[in-house]
Amino acid sequence: MDQVDIAMLSLRVWTGVVIIAHGINHGRSLDGTASWFEKVGFRQPRLNAILSAGVEVAVGVGLIFGFLTSLAAAGLASTMFVAFWAIHRHVGFFVFHRPDEGYEYVATLGVVALAIAIAGPGSVSIDAAIGLDESLSGAAGAGIFALGIAAAAGLLATFWRKPVKEEGSR
Repeated sequence: MDQVDIAMLSLRVWTGVVIIAHGINHGRSLDGTASWFEKVGFRQPRLNAILSAGVEVAVGVGLIFGFLTSLAAAGLASTMFVAFWAIHRHVGFFVFHRPDEGYEYVATLGVVALAIAIAGPGSVSIDAAIGLDESLSGAAGAGIFALGIAAAAGLLATFWRKPVKEEGSR
């Protein structure tokens, strides 16, 4: 194990913990999450709340253990792209105190996901133990990442419409 392996392990584990926490937060109040999803323009809000929570937890577990790492990174990128497009892109870069502000958080996690997909999980991972680390990183990882973005675009096209703002709201 070299310093790059330690760096990838640190990056994967912390990113996994963050996204699992996010998924648990969505899942512990599915009704509230679904209500918020409906407010921001998602059709089938309960289904999308369940999918969001489930994907975020699964992605986090995959990242922590380095299992199907490029697929987990693509799932993270997909989730962050949906959040960016549907909620954060309209209000600028900075996140302050509300979830409907700024895109710095989701963009940062998206770039982290791209780096993990391309670099691969490192030697301390299930992928390395079963010989998938090199075959699912580099160009293949970038391709899997791109498929995640395409899946996000499909989800948005199917389930999201920009909500009509009430007069006087931002």
